[in-house]
Amino acid sequence: MSKFNYGGQAVIEGVMMRGRYAASIAVRKQDQSISVLNQDLKPWSDRFPILKKPIVRGAVALVETMIMGIKSLNYSATEYGGEEEQLSTKELVLTMGFAVLMTVGLFVVLPAFLLRFVQSHISSNIVLNLVEGLIKVTFFVLYLAGISFMEDIKRVFAYHGAEHKTINCYEAGEELTVENVARHSRVHARCGTNFLLIVLFTSVFVFSFFGRPPFLQRILTHLALMPLVAGLSYEVIRKAGSENCPLIIRWLARPGMLLQALTTREPDASQIEVAISALKAVLARDESHPEGKKVVPFPKSETTA
Repeated sequence: MSKFNYGGQAVIEGVMMRGRYAASIAVRKQDQSISVLNQDLKPWSDRFPILKKPIVRGAVALVETMIMGIKSLNYSATEYGGEEEQLSTKELVLTMGFAVLMTVGLFVVLPAFLLRFVQSHISSNIVLNLVEGLIKVTFFVLYLAGISFMEDIKRVFAYHGAEHKTINCYEAGEELTVENVARHSRVHARCGTNFLLIVLFTSVFVFSFFGRPPFLQRILTHLALMPLVAGLSYEVIRKAGSENCPLIIRWLARPGMLLQALTTREPDASQIEVAISALKAVLARDESHPEGKKVVPFPKSETTA
């Protein structure tokens, strides 16, 4: 018997929840009805057990999450905006490729370029990597702050808050009602915001072992080591969401918890209803799975939040 840590992401006017055996996407359509799509999961690690090993599983999970995230966003856009909003396979690939290029450009290439102007004044490689990490974190925070003013993004961030509140309510062992969910925090330790910040912090540590290579070599080294960095960060974020989380892990996760003030908003009742629909759907799918009885729910709380 083992508890499973449910999670998900906000999409366009909806929430995707991922379980052990299935994922469910709930979307509030323009006619105010809620559309729910259930999908069985077939993780790569089920076909290749070696991918379940620590560190390796983190890099694999990151790729799978990116693919599922793009598909979930595409589905939600179609359900809310109609068939004309649906992307073709080619458009999905191009969208994912563009997102990767933007990420590499903003968080790898540009910081490495800016570092060229200060590295001659910094003798310590550790300090130099700290400066690069500070540049990356600054870009990340400014990016989030910038998009948080966009009306469409505010809606997505509110659904992000609804997702966290619903997961927190479930993990507290309370009934999934709008009233119960609304009382819970919109902050969660296993949030993707935490993961991205921990990736940045971990990269400072890992890259400090490689000295100060030339500009192009520095970029290539960072790209080559990203699977390792992602894998290490995944293990940290898993531990951050556990009951017996060490103090140092809590310290590492703290900035990401604070940053969720930017990436989440207080949801309204209708948004909470959507998040509840998604989680209830995926819980039902997991429970009906032949192996579903091996997943035990979080213990019922004896006190209310």
